[in-house]
Amino acid sequence: MSRIASPDLAQRAVNTIKGLTIDAVQKANSGHPGMPMGMADATFVLWHSHLKHDPSDPTWPDRDRFVLSAGHGSMLLYSLLHLTGYDLSLDDLKAFRQWGSRTPGHPEVGHTPGVETTTGPLGQGFAMGVGMAFAERWLRERFGPELVDHWTYGVVSDGDLMEGVAAEAASLAGHLRLGRVVYLYDDNEITIDGSTALSFTEDRAARFTALGWHVQTVDGHDRDAVHNAILAARQDDRPSLICCRTRIGKGSPNKEGSEKSHGSPLGAEEIRLTKIGMGMDPDASFVVPQDVVAELRAENAARTSRRAEWEARLAAHPRRAEWEALHRAPDLSAVVWPSWPLGGKGVATRKANQDVINAVVAQVTNLVGGSADLAGSNGTTQKGTGTIQASAWGNRNVSFGVREHAMAAMCNGMTLHGGIRPYNATFLVFHDYMRPAVRLSSLMHQPVVYVYTHDSFHLGEDGPTHQPIEHLMAMRLIPGLVNIRPADATEVAEAWKIALGRTDGPTTLSLTRQELPVLDRSVYSSAEGVAKGAYVLAEAPGGAPQVVILASGSEVDLALKAQPVLAERGVAARVVSFPSWELFEAQPKAYRDAVLPPGVKRLSVEAGRTFGWERYVGQDGRAIGIDHFGASAPAEVLAERFGFTVDAVVDAALTLVR
Repeated sequence: MSRIASPDLAQRAVNTIKGLTIDAVQKANSGHPGMPMGMADATFVLWHSHLKHDPSDPTWPDRDRFVLSAGHGSMLLYSLLHLTGYDLSLDDLKAFRQWGSRTPGHPEVGHTPGVETTTGPLGQGFAMGVGMAFAERWLRERFGPELVDHWTYGVVSDGDLMEGVAAEAASLAGHLRLGRVVYLYDDNEITIDGSTALSFTEDRAARFTALGWHVQTVDGHDRDAVHNAILAARQDDRPSLICCRTRIGKGSPNKEGSEKSHGSPLGAEEIRLTKIGMGMDPDASFVVPQDVVAELRAENAARTSRRAEWEARLAAHPRRAEWEALHRAPDLSAVVWPSWPLGGKGVATRKANQDVINAVVAQVTNLVGGSADLAGSNGTTQKGTGTIQASAWGNRNVSFGVREHAMAAMCNGMTLHGGIRPYNATFLVFHDYMRPAVRLSSLMHQPVVYVYTHDSFHLGEDGPTHQPIEHLMAMRLIPGLVNIRPADATEVAEAWKIALGRTDGPTTLSLTRQELPVLDRSVYSSAEGVAKGAYVLAEAPGGAPQVVILASGSEVDLALKAQPVLAERGVAARVVSFPSWELFEAQPKAYRDAVLPPGVKRLSVEAGRTFGWERYVGQDGRAIGIDHFGASAPAEVLAERFGFTVDAVVDAALTLVR
């Protein structure tokens, strides 16, 4: 732990953080100065005297993590990164919110050295920080404190605490006693619309106490009080919330304590008055006193030495190879992939998912996951290990509870932390609850695996509230998200190979409740075609198709059954299994044209919205789908009523070619 700065030097450092913030926001004519000004005291204490990090190596695995959940206050983080010696220059700060700069409006991981996660959507950072602490605790159980001995700190706001995702994550963190989470709560009683008295009058401290957190309340501008509160938090085995009573825009003579300092520049005259009040030159901008820099970087040599000592411990550690393996894409070469019997009633792809997970776990030893209280239905339980609990961190199943929002966000935090490969699961219809976190997975290029089961109206009697209609198409709209809807059990295995092999983004698997035939690959093409997104599963009789039937998931069986009927009617149909639009779009045009020959009529069949399929069937093609909500009835009745029958596919194909 670093020494405590003298009161005078500490105050000048705090004023420097404020000065950089208000200057950058004013220059950009855009931004949020109030929160950084209000939290400058508390975060100075954290970064100066507590945070374990090394600016010369921002990705050191045993560093403390700092999450700015209140990402709108990004200039607070950028100022701290610059002042403590990260590769973020004063010119970078001057380019705040500008095209091509390394200081975007909200922090983005991978874009700015030292930024641990992309934040801004309130509550997400809170939950991702809990996921980081989860990963730290899981790894510490395996490798001990000699390799894993760090904390997750963060700044959270009133807005974060209002969001449901934070409440869900806080509940699970308390249950698991994730004691290495310490959040500084910027309790300034101001939101964009005004005072929190408008809508947020609950006793936040009491709520978090009830959730199992260690809670303290301090004056957020009393640096000694903040320092002592952090020390106390580190002595408790519960997650900690330090309620820092602050004044938003602290130091602004006319906007302190007001929503007017929240989301817009202070203005030239107010900045001048603010700098005069802080004893700074009112006519100078972006001033960084050298003694402030020297103080905040004084421990950097020691920080680098501490990191080097850790690297030496890793080099000599008997489990070094295992550690390094957990921090790269898994080796699947030794996995014994399951197979399934042909014939019979078939296998639901959710059940095949269970088989695949249990084939993989022995080789991918950091595969950790679970579902939102639906493990049996989703097929996500790892056999031979129990469920992770506060007293049982040697296990690999996670009972997230009915907390879809936090489940997804926490998995982002786990992958950001490194060393752990998480998956999570729920019914496809509840992707809506998870969408903000899934979107962030893609934005941050995190390889989270999302397992969605009960993927269509075929789940039957539960009715339209549980029958996904628009969800497949909605997921396809997220850039960078690879969506896979397997046609049978064998395609499920291929989908997992793809998902676990990815290091640059998330993958969804949409799986059936109902049984599907296991396709005989001696008759049909190899399921390895899944890797290309779409492939010719069954060639047209004679090899020259008059119509191409494109289908995904459970509807592939319909297409295959329609093919011989069409042949009897004199129509040669090619059947294409189309599990992933995204993987198909990544293929060369020559391959895409080979699968979908230009000029040949096309018919798509999928139990979801038809919107979007025109990209592949064209204006002269046709899409069979469902563009209305479902109903409560047995699945076979719904299929008949909604037109998902062999006869319907045959009739549609005949209409196209005649």
